[in-house]
Parts: sequence; structure tokens; C-alpha cells
Amino acid sequence: MAPVTKNHPIKSYRIDHAIEIAKKAHDGQFRKTGEPYIVHPLAVKKILEEWGMDEDTIIAGILHDTVEDTPLTLDDIRKEFGEPVAFLVDGVTKLSTARNGMRDIDTYLPATKDNFLRLMIALGDDIRVLIIKLADRLHNLRTLSALPPDKQKKIAKETLEVFAPLADRLNMGLLRVELADLSFKYVNPRRYEELKNLLDKYCESAEKSLQKIEHEISAALKKEKIDFELSGRVKSVYSLHKKLAKHNQNIGEIYDLTALRIIVDDITDCYLILGIIHSLYTPMSGRIKDYIAMPKQNGYQSLHTTVITKDKHIVEFQIRTKEMHEYAERGLAASFYYNEQKLTENYKKGKIEHLPTNLLWITELQMTAARLREGKKVDLKKLKLNLFADKIFVYTPKGDIIDLPNGALPLDFAYKLHSEIGDHVVGVKINGKMSNLNKKLEQGDIVEILTSKNQTPKTSWLSKIFTPHARQKLTRRLNHDAKKAQKTTESKKKRKPRKK
Repeated sequence: MAPVTKNHPIKSYRIDHAIEIAKKAHDGQFRKTGEPYIVHPLAVKKILEEWGMDEDTIIAGILHDTVEDTPLTLDDIRKEFGEPVAFLVDGVTKLSTARNGMRDIDTYLPATKDNFLRLMIALGDDIRVLIIKLADRLHNLRTLSALPPDKQKKIAKETLEVFAPLADRLNMGLLRVELADLSFKYVNPRRYEELKNLLDKYCESAEKSLQKIEHEISAALKKEKIDFELSGRVKSVYSLHKKLAKHNQNIGEIYDLTALRIIVDDITDCYLILGIIHSLYTPMSGRIKDYIAMPKQNGYQSLHTTVITKDKHIVEFQIRTKEMHEYAERGLAASFYYNEQKLTENYKKGKIEHLPTNLLWITELQMTAARLREGKKVDLKKLKLNLFADKIFVYTPKGDIIDLPNGALPLDFAYKLHSEIGDHVVGVKINGKMSNLNKKLEQGDIVEILTSKNQTPKTSWLSKIFTPHARQKLTRRLNHDAKKAQKTTESKKKRKPRKK
């Protein structure tokens, strides 16, 4: 299925005017491909239009290199297009400056870490800065062959380790796949070709069986009078590379090399179709995933099931609504605009509005940026900001969602709720069953902390904690209790009667 795009290219005087200014500013400049430089900002404009971005973002995309590479100033842009566009162009310029201070991403020296965090904070005021940078990176990758081999590999490696994960965090699925595959082709060309040929052969051999399955499913859904769109999806080369690494290079253990996607109008039909598929084929145990009821960290929603057909073929199905599919393809770019307006309004009022769980990291960025603007100190070492860390979402018995890093334990959960709860833990129930404090929490667990007023923290708990947040709270309480005990002992010694 082609990418879903509700927004057609925006026609406006402001955009045409931005193009003329960019052409004049970049006049006489050429890319490594030999083309006039203006080809690049126009390509970025087209990508942003395909993603359905707003007019200000598109104009900023056209002008994103002017302040850094031409005589045009930020004041010139502000005068011609207003503060919002100038702010976005300034953000992209600062981001490029911060990146220039970064060394090899493998080494991550202290200075590199600070620059990288500052880069992320610079994006906190307006996430559109990052979206413009992703569009810029995508076009640069598409024309990477014009650069020398050493630069090709460096840019491709950085993209795999930074920009592709960021695209995934924004749930921009199509972008993530293209960035990763284009980069992998330069990072490890031999492996890329090997896996691409493997996928091509597999798809060729599976084509007839997939056509038969599509026919069977279509007939069953039409019989139920369900409106639907059915299409196939082939696993990307880089995704296959990562999956093979997890399965000891055994391709026989990978069941989602190809998948059939069924897109419908409403959620009710999603679950109805899941039942129809399971009535036709045998579902594989442990391979049914409800990402509609429990979305992925980045907001992705869909039903997944893997089945065995009567001909013993293994097929994965993905079932979702049109709205879910658009978000799976374009991610935050599909819906961020109104969220961004809300966020901006609320931050001006000094108010933080509750956001969906998958947008909480944006809130943290904006809060940090606000503190920096106010001249307040921000300790980068303590900044709880990690866009690439695996997180899990667990629930309280009342259904409140608590996000924790992968590897978190019950005491981490308890201290995330409140210090008073963490300090008085006597036990834990996970999914209704008694468990122990060494049990790692998993995605979707329902966690109930049992407490007692008579309980006090123990030093041994330090080995049952994973997060710095919980460790800090526990250490603080242990130190407090130790000082209190010492004062009590000293007080008793003073009150002890002297012998006559």
C-alpha cells in the first residue's frame, strides 16, 4: 500500500516567496552531486509535504540551510516570514552546530554526551525542528553515493545509531525503514546484498501461497460484508539483519518475513477479523499481540497474529484501522501539529497538560528547555532523558500507567509511585499473584505493592533496585535513618547516670 497522505502540497504565496529567497541565497552553490544546491531544500520541502506538515514547517525546511551557509540572517527570515519560521530555522541551525561538536558516536566521550543531550534539549521547544532535520537527513542519504567512501560510512553509521531510532521513537515507520536500509547498504554492503537476495528469493517462492491466502481472506471478509483494504508487507533488510542476530542466524525461526495487512474503518471490525482469521487457520501460541488495547511505547497500534495455514505455511497478519495505519506510517508527523499548539499554549501559561504516554518524552524535553530559558541550572548527568532506552509500561491495580526502563524491579515501581510507598514495602503482587522483589517487571504487568507502617527500608534493598531514581530515594532514606539512630545512641549515652 502506498503511504497514506491526507495533505496535498500546500500552495501559498509564502512558500513560493521562500523558494525565491532560497534560490537567490544559494545561487552559485553546488552539491557534491554537481547539481545546484537549491535542489536539496526543494527536496526537503517535498518530503515535508508528503508527511503532511504545516506551512511554517515547509517554509523552514526550504530555508533550513540559509543561515548557516549563506549571507541570509535570522533577522531577514524573521522579517519576511515571522517569528515561528525564524524559530524553526534557528533550531535546525543550532542542532547542526551541536552535532559538529560531537565526535565518533562509538566513543561517546563526556563532551560528546553533553553535546548530544544539548542537541536533544534544543529540540524541546518545538519537535518540528527534529522533523525538518529528519527530512534533511533522508534526502542526504538518498544522494549519499556522491560523497567519498569514508564520509558515506560515517554518515550512514550515525543515521543507524541516532536518526533511525529517533524516527522509530516518533513512530514514523516508513521513514525508519528507509533510513535504516539506506544506511545499512553503506555500513555493511556485502551483508546488505546477501540479505536482500535472501528476501527476494523467499518472496518469490512464497508469492503463490500468499495469493491463495489473500483470496481466502478476501472471500471471508466480503461474506461478512466488511469494507477492507488488503496488502502485503515484506520485512526490511535491516530489520531482518537484527532479527537474525536474535535467532542465531536461523531464518526458519522468523515468521514475519512477509505479512498481510488488513485495514478497516473501525476497531470493532479489527477484532471481528481476528476471529475470522482464527476460524480459517490455526493461530500459533504466543504469537497473538493486541497493540490496540496496549499500544507500543511510540504509540503504534495494531492487532498481530501469526497463523499456520492448511498448506502448512506460516503467515503473519496485521489488522488496524485507517487512522492507526496512517499513524504507523507517518507517526507523530501525522498528528503532532495540534498537540504542539496545545503544548505551546500551556507552557506559556505555566501549565503542563497530561499527554498520551507516548508523548511524555516531549514534555520532558520542553520542561528542560523552559528551565534553561529561565536561566536555571540543569544537571545533564541527572537529566532523565534517553530516547533510545527500552521502556516498559506497567499498570497499578486501578489502571494507571507507569513507565519504567526495561529491567526495572518492584521496588523501582514502588518508589516511582511515592517515597512513602517505597519505604514501607513488605511484598508485591504481579498480575494478581504473590511474587518477590527480585522479579523483573514485564510489559503490561499489573503491579500491586503491599505495605506496612511497621516496615523500614533495608540496606539489602540496594541489590533489588535498578533505576537511579529509586536508588537515590532509598539511599537518602537509609542515610536519614542512620543519622537518626546515631543521634539516639548519643542521646542515650548523655543521659546515662554517672557512677558515684
